[in-house]
Amino acid sequence: MRIGVFGDTHDHLMAIAKALTAFEDQGIEALIHAGDFCSPFALEQIVERCGVPLYGVFGNNDGERRGLARLCPDLCDGPRHIELGGKKICLVHDEATLRHEDEMPADIVITGHTHVAPRCEMNEGRLYLNPGECCGWLSGIGRVSILDTEAMTAQTLVVLEQERPRS
Repeated sequence: MRIGVFGDTHDHLMAIAKALTAFEDQGIEALIHAGDFCSPFALEQIVERCGVPLYGVFGNNDGERRGLARLCPDLCDGPRHIELGGKKICLVHDEATLRHEDEMPADIVITGHTHVAPRCEMNEGRLYLNPGECCGWLSGIGRVSILDTEAMTAQTLVVLEQERPRS
């Protein structure tokens, strides 16, 4: 199963639109958001275009949770456990908050929050995936991942490149 994975969209509507176009082009069968939509208008853009099941968790910057939950009623604080493509997936925004007993039953652990380069690595038989920031606010590069549950791999796609502000 091919799953689109992104997070840390932080209201960047252009990055969201480009990510959704990339996911459509890749023929994904489900979509996972690792938190920090930020505002309902950002999530609304995702929900309106998303033609596949959407799974997500709240991030630390998701302030208007009631508005977000109206658009996607099953949003919750992580960890969230789902099963897709025959794999058990543990989804949490900030990996630092993940307890060992929450990740133990998972085949795949998906996180966000760090805004650094993507992470995709096997550790103790589990795939750990952080797609990096979609918004590109900190790095200047918006990234998403295509997770292949059969191969237990993820491909990183760059959806946005912007000049970073100079300090």
